[in-house]
Amino acid sequence: MDVMEAILKRRSIREFLDKPVEKEKLERVLEAGRQAPSASNAQPWRIVAVTDAATRKKLARAARGQDFVGQAPVVLVGCATKTDRVMTCGQHSYPIDLAICMTTMSLAAVGEGLGTCWVGAFHEDQVKEILGIPEEVRVVELMPLGYGESQPAARPRVPMSDFAVMEKWR
Repeated sequence: MDVMEAILKRRSIREFLDKPVEKEKLERVLEAGRQAPSASNAQPWRIVAVTDAATRKKLARAARGQDFVGQAPVVLVGCATKTDRVMTCGQHSYPIDLAICMTTMSLAAVGEGLGTCWVGAFHEDQVKEILGIPEEVRVVELMPLGYGESQPAARPRVPMSDFAVMEKWR
């Protein structure tokens, strides 16, 4: 599967089969994230891969009761280990770096026949307590990972003319 095919096939999966993710596939997804670019190559991240069913259920409760989080056989928890770097443009680099990393893993998952969903609706303090994450680390995203029960239809996208312009803002 080429990259554009993975991009076009990727969907937010919220229903997972009761089927474990093979260790080799999980390792390839994690390797994709490890290879992701980051500002100044700082690699300010750590991914907690949660497979324990009881822990996943606790994470689902911390994710505002979104049961599908616990239903997935794996939950990837994207954490920022360095949060003080501000890029010249004025943006903190860690949420951007983690977004690149998690997106890379999401696309790798598609290539492995797996599905994911971005989850930003969670109580960070609860996730930290459940997983023993230090106070200075930020939890940026939860990403359930597994075999999707179905492939949802593509969601609408804005027309290219509303998305991109050439040379200057118009």
